[in-house]
Amino acid sequence: MPQSLAKIYIHLIFSTKNRERVLSDEIRPDLHAYLGGILNGLGCSPIEINTEPDHAHLLFAMTRTETLSNVVGQIKKSTNDWLRARGPQFTNFFWQGGYGAFSVSQSSVEEVREYIRTQREHHQRTSFQDEFRAFLKRYEIEFDERHVWD
Repeated sequence: MPQSLAKIYIHLIFSTKNRERVLSDEIRPDLHAYLGGILNGLGCSPIEINTEPDHAHLLFAMTRTETLSNVVGQIKKSTNDWLRARGPQFTNFFWQGGYGAFSVSQSSVEEVREYIRTQREHHQRTSFQDEFRAFLKRYEIEFDERHVWD
């Protein structure tokens, strides 16, 4: 086959360092736009982006020419720098070292979009840590609790 074709959807989740609640409602629209711009610049197509004060959810179609770890690294580094330039409240901002990346089937894209859109309501009854543990269990990812959080 002369052409290389792929469509791989990724649901990416990561938190602020130590789950510090620093992502205010005022910064969120600009942060979401910036995150979408980074994804576009890397050849990934953003589908849904949402943040809560202590974490981010991104749904995107992965490019076939980059590695996932490079995409995540670029997202975190660029937004770290961007946030730090927004004001003194972000001077010491960091994302956590790790992340969770989960595959999404074409038939589940709309369901995941809705899940990401309704994070505010979801987190009124479920903590970020419980949410993340549930993803790890659903995707049958073995993990050591001591090394998941930073």
